[in-house]
Amino acid sequence: MMKSHCNILIIDDEQVIIDSISKIASLEELSVDSSLLGKDAFKKISEKDFDLIICDIMLPEMDGFQIINELAKRNIETPVIMTTGYSTIENAVKSLYLGAIDFIPKPFTIDEMISLIHRGMRYSKLLAAKKKNVESVLLVPCPAKYYRLGYSCWMNKELDGSVLIGATDFFIKTVEPVRQIELLNHGEILTQASPCAKFRTDDELAHPLYSVLSGNIIERNEKVIEQPELLEKDPYFDGWLYRIIPTEFDYEMKILIPCSSDRS
Repeated sequence: MMKSHCNILIIDDEQVIIDSISKIASLEELSVDSSLLGKDAFKKISEKDFDLIICDIMLPEMDGFQIINELAKRNIETPVIMTTGYSTIENAVKSLYLGAIDFIPKPFTIDEMISLIHRGMRYSKLLAAKKKNVESVLLVPCPAKYYRLGYSCWMNKELDGSVLIGATDFFIKTVEPVRQIELLNHGEILTQASPCAKFRTDDELAHPLYSVLSGNIIERNEKVIEQPELLEKDPYFDGWLYRIIPTEFDYEMKILIPCSSDRS
């Protein structure tokens, strides 16, 4: 039996959150279904094809992390965005490590949720095009020696011990065209899985990039601020964002994904 299609599945035990996200999605003319429990969500997933799942972490019976693991076991590749009222760095890191494509703390603003949904839907379309080998969609993988956090931010350790950080081509394609890039200043501190940059697009949305590592900023790429198009032309070399001195390198490297695995 052929499955019906729906844009977004919301999994949250708070009806007020479901209603809020549903209203925001309706502004974008997207169809929505919802579940208060993880087990009920899998029944809906068996009946419908979803483009995107927005899932709370703290759920009764089956939490958001267990839902991500169960999706992986069932080979369901629908992109997942995690939400939580318990906003900690640990929750963000674990979400991205387990395979969520994004993370947003509660409470969120309408603009934050709209930009999140835009990235999630664009990610879903890119993933579908990649599977079908659509020639017009060219996704440039990170160089094999790089590492990444989730799908969005990469790092490369230099010979002098400093680390370059930037945005992946996949992430850039979920937000392009980028009109303006906002970076932190020299001397400021990055924290892993916390926003380190903001990309503003022609549709007036702002998209945060989560840092791959913690560390002290010793240089930022002024050229990419002046020429945002460098991000799209050369994301892994001329389009780098920061040079940092990492502060928790050995510990934080344990949860990063080697880009060499993208070629297997």
